[in-house]
Amino acid sequence: MRSVVLAAATLLVGLSAGVFFAYSTSVMLALHKVEDRTFIDVMQKINTAILNGWFLTAYVGALLVAIVAVLLHLPAGHRGPLPWLVAAVALYAVAFIVTAALNVPMNNQLDAAGPAAAIADPAAVRRVFEGPWVGWNLVRTVSSAGSLLAMAIALIKA
Repeated sequence: MRSVVLAAATLLVGLSAGVFFAYSTSVMLALHKVEDRTFIDVMQKINTAILNGWFLTAYVGALLVAIVAVLLHLPAGHRGPLPWLVAAVALYAVAFIVTAALNVPMNNQLDAAGPAAAIADPAAVRRVFEGPWVGWNLVRTVSSAGSLLAMAIALIKA
């Protein structure tokens, strides 16, 4: 059971880390090259589209299953991967907290600006959003990638 949970946690963390990595290495780089209204419109659509069962299962499930993996490795005789699992949970928690405390509120603020076509100063709306969002997404990318690496080491140690 411990091995299955550890493998599932690694998979889910990897999927989530891949989403953040994809934004950092392609989505936001491409959107940086479009005009302001297009940027706002596409980001608003992405913010709606990402709220789906597939993403939320991987994103929330990664943290929950990783915590279960830690708990399953607490008993004596099964603690080999425990330090790596604790590190993985802590690193993924950083990504989770940054998302909840920073990226999601920025997404909500962008959505509250209204339809891109009706925004009086789309350049100002974009300026407030894009730089900080990209920066915090980089934090999510690095922390979730670190979590994935720690999970992989935990699998080797198990």
